[in-house]
Amino acid sequence: MKVLDLQCPHGHSFEGWFGSEDDFQSQLARELVECPVCGDTAVAKKLSAPRLNLGASEPAESPRREVAAVEPQLQAAWMKMVRHVLANTEDVGGKFAEEARRIHYGETAERSIRGQASREETESLLEEGIAVMPLPIPKALKEPLQ
Repeated sequence: MKVLDLQCPHGHSFEGWFGSEDDFQSQLARELVECPVCGDTAVAKKLSAPRLNLGASEPAESPRREVAAVEPQLQAAWMKMVRHVLANTEDVGGKFAEEARRIHYGETAERSIRGQASREETESLLEEGIAVMPLPIPKALKEPLQ
């Protein structure tokens, strides 16, 4: 089993487990490897050094390593927030703009919704004073886990 450090073009780092280098390359070519944060399939391997446990004591932590440890915490917090939104909103799909207007103008009961809207629809809602916010949801969170 190969454990690879991966990164998308947006700087999101994550780990992937593959049976072999060929397995990784095959999945990458078929766009099956995607960033769990943003869903981008333009994933690249990061350089990583092998860890050899030779029985020596651990070297002192460098400040650079402390900074790198913050990124996974931010990604975890973002994923927690996305899961909260998914659990506490109603998915109205492609009728998001229409339903947001109905709620805003009191034509239907107020509730938290999510869905898809084009850039033009989003700009139009904002111009009408309807507060909306784009939230990219990773594909892995949209589907039930097996």
